[in-house]
Amino acid sequence: MLTLPDYPWNALAPYLARAAEHEGGAVNLSIGTPVDPTPEIIMRALRDGANAPGYPTTHGTPAVREAIVNWFARRRDVHGLSSDDVMPTVGSKELVAWLPLLLGLGAGDLVVRPRVAYPTYDIGAQLAGADSIAADSLASLSDADRARVKLVWVNSPGNPTGIIRGAEDLKALVDDARSLGAVVASDECYAELGWGEHEAGVPSILHESVSGSDHGNLLAVYSLSKQSNLAGYRAAFVAGAPNLMPALINNRKHAGMIVPAPVQSAMVAALNDDEHVKVQKDTYRARRTALVPALGAFGLRIEDSVGGLYLWCTADEDCWRTIGRLADLGIVAGPGAFYGTAGEKFVRIALTESDERIASAVDRLNAAAR
Repeated sequence: MLTLPDYPWNALAPYLARAAEHEGGAVNLSIGTPVDPTPEIIMRALRDGANAPGYPTTHGTPAVREAIVNWFARRRDVHGLSSDDVMPTVGSKELVAWLPLLLGLGAGDLVVRPRVAYPTYDIGAQLAGADSIAADSLASLSDADRARVKLVWVNSPGNPTGIIRGAEDLKALVDDARSLGAVVASDECYAELGWGEHEAGVPSILHESVSGSDHGNLLAVYSLSKQSNLAGYRAAFVAGAPNLMPALINNRKHAGMIVPAPVQSAMVAALNDDEHVKVQKDTYRARRTALVPALGAFGLRIEDSVGGLYLWCTADEDCWRTIGRLADLGIVAGPGAFYGTAGEKFVRIALTESDERIASAVDRLNAAAR
């Protein structure tokens, strides 16, 4: 039987209990689970698509594939995508976890993931029986490891760090991976949430400045969970790699990896409406603006955090000590150690609590600083 590591978030249970003892209750900023309402325009589309007696298609309806292509052109400035080269997925996590296996990776193959990264990139390698290594540049690998690289994950804006990789940086990585014949998969789930100088947009792996208009061996992964509050719908998609997409579609057909038809209808509505995305981003911006100075007053230094739903903070101490000090205030944060050894002195603060609970966290942080 395959034995995977214990689910890391289970280790937070004692700190959740500790925080719950606070007079005002716990403010859970540890997990990026959307809490704001799903927009009515999307729920209406879900209801309208509810009469779905037949099996949906794995590749996706023509309407959802057209919406994905149009979204890439309108929101990401990515052109030249064919509707054949996009596919809805059951959330983005399942694709991240199963992509190495779906691509045919196995023993001896190497998956490269960021040094500070979402744990599921490594789990995907384990599910396929492949090896994985943490590196932000292929140039840092030994010649022996470079020869084994089959899949490279990039995550921008990054979870948990909020780092954004520029087009030149991404192009250098793509060029190096192509010289090895490796696939580059870009997890771009937070692309609508750039801050400061990145408000106007975040580069996609499929953009001409990165790909050179050649999408071969390049896959962009996106989720509607964050921009549209659809985490409960499991609504995401993958695009690119015309040389790989037919096999991915075929393999997923065999495995029964199909997005339900009503959810595909809802995805069309979400992808075609930009206004609700702007409203949600403004909500996160306000919460971010409130938390940043309060965290600083508490003694936490924020690094990177120029994109996404999180603030990547450090007090230059072991993350579990910081987690404990925050729990004493009734605040739960995510331990940086969950994301690799490079994160052991950091905590991740999510923006996904209600305005009222965020305000409560700000008050507690400010009071502790006085």
